[in-house]
Amino acid sequence: MLSALQTFAADNEIYVQQSGVNANIDLEQLGSGNIIGGLLSEAGSVTALDLDGLNLTLDINQIGNTNLFKGDIWGDTLTGFFEFDGDSNTFKLQGDPTNTYGIDSSNYNVDVTGSTNTFDLEHGTSALAGTLDLDWIVSGSGNDFDFAINYDGATSYVDIDGDDNNVNFTGSGYAGGYFYLDQTGDGRTFNIQQLSTQDNDWLKILSTGDNGTVCVIQNDQGSSTGC
Repeated sequence: MLSALQTFAADNEIYVQQSGVNANIDLEQLGSGNIIGGLLSEAGSVTALDLDGLNLTLDINQIGNTNLFKGDIWGDTLTGFFEFDGDSNTFKLQGDPTNTYGIDSSNYNVDVTGSTNTFDLEHGTSALAGTLDLDWIVSGSGNDFDFAINYDGATSYVDIDGDDNNVNFTGSGYAGGYFYLDQTGDGRTFNIQQLSTQDNDWLKILSTGDNGTVCVIQNDQGSSTGC
C-alpha cells in the first residue's frame, strides 16, 4: 500500500492522497473553519481528497461550524462514515466519477446535527453503483441535500428531523433502486427522480409537517411532463 498524508502549517487543514488496498483512514477536526481536501489545494482553491483502491474505510468527523469536506473516491467496497455537528458546513463527495473501478458494494453513513449545511454527493457518476447502501440521519433545519446515484440495485434511506430542509435526489441506471424518506418538520421541499431504464424503482415517503413542496418523478423510459 502506498499512502501519503500531509498536514500543512495552517490550523485545521488536512490534505490527503491515498492509493492502494485495505486502507483505513480516520480524520477528526474540532472547531470552526476546518478543511479536509486534496494535496493540490492552494489558498482560496480546495481540490478533492483523493482515495484510490479497493476495500477502503474512511471515517470523517468534523465538529464545528463553516467546515469543508471535499473528496473523490475511486474503488470498490468502500465503507464511509461521515459525521458533521455544526452549522453552515459544506460536504462534497464523488464516487468513482471516471468509472475506474466501478464503485460497487459500498456502504455510506452520513450523520448530521446542525442547520444551514450543504451536502452534494454523486455516487457512480459514470459507473454503476452496485449494491450501494446509503443512509442519511439528519437533525436540524435549513439544510440542502443534493445527491445522485447511478443505480445497480442500490438502496438509500433518509431520516430528517427539522424545518425547511431541501432534498434533491436523482437515481439513474439500469438495475433499479430503493429510496425511503422519513421526514418530520415544516416547510420541506422534496424533488425526487427515479429514472432506472426499463427496470423497477421503489419509493416510500413518510412526511409529517405543514407547508412545503413535493415533486416525484418515476420514469423507466418515457418523457416526463415535470412537476
